[in-house]
Amino acid sequence: MKPLVIQTEHLDPEAAAWLAERAELVVCPSEDRDRFLPLLARAEGMVIRTYTRVDSALLERAPRLRVVARAGVGLDNVDLDACRARAVTVVSTPDANTRAVVEFVFTLLFDALRARRYLQAPLDVRAWKEAREQLIAPRQLSTLTLGIVGLGRIGSEVARAGAALGMRTLYHDVVEVPEFRRFGAVPVGFEQLLAEADIITLHVDSRPTNRHLIGGPQLGRCKPDVIFVNTSRGFVVDAAAMGEFLRSHPHALAILDVHDPEPFDASYPLLGLASARLTPHIAAATATAHRNMSWVVRDLWRVLNDEPPLHPA
Repeated sequence: MKPLVIQTEHLDPEAAAWLAERAELVVCPSEDRDRFLPLLARAEGMVIRTYTRVDSALLERAPRLRVVARAGVGLDNVDLDACRARAVTVVSTPDANTRAVVEFVFTLLFDALRARRYLQAPLDVRAWKEAREQLIAPRQLSTLTLGIVGLGRIGSEVARAGAALGMRTLYHDVVEVPEFRRFGAVPVGFEQLLAEADIITLHVDSRPTNRHLIGGPQLGRCKPDVIFVNTSRGFVVDAAAMGEFLRSHPHALAILDVHDPEPFDASYPLLGLASARLTPHIAAATATAHRNMSWVVRDLWRVLNDEPPLHPA
C-alpha cells in the first residue's frame, strides 16, 4: 500500500502530481477537522506551508506520522522539539525563496523613494516641465546607508544588491558571518546600526529573543526619516510602538509584509497611518519561489523511503 500523505495547503501542481504518483496524496486543510483528524490518524507524511500548526496536540493524533515537509523557509509553525520527541523528521526548503524576497525588498524601496507617473495623454510644454519637477526624488539609494539586521541567506543577498547599487551597508548579527558572505557590509553593534542607517531591513529568525526587537527604545535611536522594511517575522516589530513613532516622525516610513497576528483585525495599531505600508505576507509570492518551495516533496519521499533528507530542520 502507498503511504498516506496529507497536503494541507497549496502546492505547485507538478510537484503535487509527482508525489501523488508515489504516495496516497490527499488534499485536506487542517481546519476541516471532520476530514482531517481521521486522515491524520493514519498519515505517514504531511506537507504544509505557513498556516498549518504542527504541535504536540496534532502529533498526539498522528501515531504513524514520520515526516512533516514545510514548503517554505521559516519553521515558526512547527514545534521542532515535539517532533524530535516523537521521531518525526521535519524538512524544509531553506533557499527556495531567497531571490524573490530580495527582489521584493528592493521593489518596496524603489516605490518608497522614486515616485513616478505614467502618461496616458500628451502634455504641453508647461505641464511636461511641471510633471518632471514634481517627480524629483529627494533621495536615491546610492546616497543612503543600508542597515541589515540578520545577515543570513536573505540578508547577505540584500547586502549584495545594496553593494551593486553603490550603497554603504552596515549589518548586525548575533553570529559571526564569514567575510565572503558580507559583500562589503560592515559589522556594527545594534545601536550603531539603528543610529546610522537610513534604511533598516529585518531578516531575523524566530528565536524568542527577537520578539519586539524593534520597540520604543530602539526606535528612539533611529533617524527621524528612517525607512523600515520587515519581511522576516511579524513579532519582531512592536506594532504599537511603531505606530507611536510614525505619528511623531512624519517623515519616517514603515513597510511591513509580516504581522502579528496574521491576518490582523481592525485593532491593528498601524492601520490608518499613511506612513505605514502594509502588505499581506507576499515577499515570496512568485511562481518561481512557490515551485521551488513545493519540491520539498522530494525530501519528504526520501524520508518515507528511509533515505537521509537533503534539508532536515
